[in-house]
Amino acid sequence: MLWQLVALKIYLNMNTLTNISPIDGRYQSQVEELGGYFSEMALMKYRLMVEVEYLIALAKETGVKEIKPISPVNQKKLRGLYEKFSLNDAKIIKKIESITKHDVKAIEYFLQKKLSSFAKASADKDKTNLDKYIPFIHFALTSEDINNLSYSLMWKDGLHSAYLNSLLDIYKNIVDMARKYKATPMLALTHGQTATPTTVGKELAVVAMRLSRQIKQLKNHSLQGKFGGATGTWGAHVVAYPNVNWLNFSSNFIKSLGLEPNLLTIQIEPHDSLAESYHLMNRVNTILIDFCRDTWMYISRGVLAQKNKPGEIGSSTMPHKINPIYFENAEGNLGIANAYFTHLAGKLPISRMQRDLTDSTVLRNQGVALAHSLLATKNILNGLSRLTVNKAQLQKELSENPEVLAEAIQTILRKLGHTDAYEQLKSLTRGQEMNLENIHNFVNELNIPKAEKDKLLKLTPETYTGLASKLVKLI
Repeated sequence: MLWQLVALKIYLNMNTLTNISPIDGRYQSQVEELGGYFSEMALMKYRLMVEVEYLIALAKETGVKEIKPISPVNQKKLRGLYEKFSLNDAKIIKKIESITKHDVKAIEYFLQKKLSSFAKASADKDKTNLDKYIPFIHFALTSEDINNLSYSLMWKDGLHSAYLNSLLDIYKNIVDMARKYKATPMLALTHGQTATPTTVGKELAVVAMRLSRQIKQLKNHSLQGKFGGATGTWGAHVVAYPNVNWLNFSSNFIKSLGLEPNLLTIQIEPHDSLAESYHLMNRVNTILIDFCRDTWMYISRGVLAQKNKPGEIGSSTMPHKINPIYFENAEGNLGIANAYFTHLAGKLPISRMQRDLTDSTVLRNQGVALAHSLLATKNILNGLSRLTVNKAQLQKELSENPEVLAEAIQTILRKLGHTDAYEQLKSLTRGQEMNLENIHNFVNELNIPKAEKDKLLKLTPETYTGLASKLVKLI
């Protein structure tokens, strides 16, 4: 949202040169959209949202007879507190926290003050006294009831609203390139050695297919939430209102926020679903690391080239160079992100007894992990926009390695019953300097049907690509 970005810029005061983290310093402008989801101010807003929505839901519960449902007018006022959450509001909460030394309690006190001010100036037609709702703010809850929902919503919103669009752009770019170059032959290397021909498009399609599977899982993955009080027993709730179906109430409330209820927990939500999402991100990043490294090597081989951008400098001393810096930057940031995700996924599901506080400081870094991931995707997109296919180099590599046809020849010989087919081609090609004439001479001397011989003589490294171009249709 625009207000989130404006507030963040003010909040950061743009003093990026003095920040310790490169995410909030050098790269801040490239990941600033995440500030509306993962900054300290954003955390306050999400906590306030959960507190407000809980109060509205609690007031609707018929078993809680001390308060009436909050009128639409006052519901709008309450929701406006988080919908229009400002930098000044964040500063007020921070000032309260400096006294309470408790960040969630500071949100509660802030909401109490706002509710009191609304009560004094209430224009509610039924003259509902909003002061009566103050004792029911954060009623029977523990901080973790607010925190787990807030952190999951922050992650969900940041992932879907900011990050996924960039990842989808990478996927679409790779798909477009795969289709464009589906029939462009390329020499494939296995173990770094000459293997068989493929096509540029088919190799890109492999990456696209891998990403597609993970993107689908990211979109469909659901995050869990808990709302069961101090140690997940609804003890205080039941003492106060034994006739209320608290399991049903909590389930409906968690679902209303777009999360999946987890009704059997300790004080904290076990974070298993968050860990699943981090593992998904880890796999996405691993695929992208693989892609960056392969692209780097294709550029090094010369089969992929980079467009020259006027004014840009590749090396401080070697003017001729156009370095693959965007793929290198992306690879580095993807590695950092995965280090975070690995720790987050491994640490968060572990809590001593019914609760320890180690998850609290760790969870604050989920946005850092996503920021490094987002930064990487933007660098990959930048790198992709500069890529071109060097068809001359592709042709040169293929023509210099006619031995790639050995597989085809020995397979035809096997088909015709030659038990020593592999050995014949091994003797011909392994460790030998080959040219197409050598291959043709060998084929001409074979005692095989003319139709098979003609087929092999027409075969070239450029045409020996099998179903590669058709495979691109699978994406």
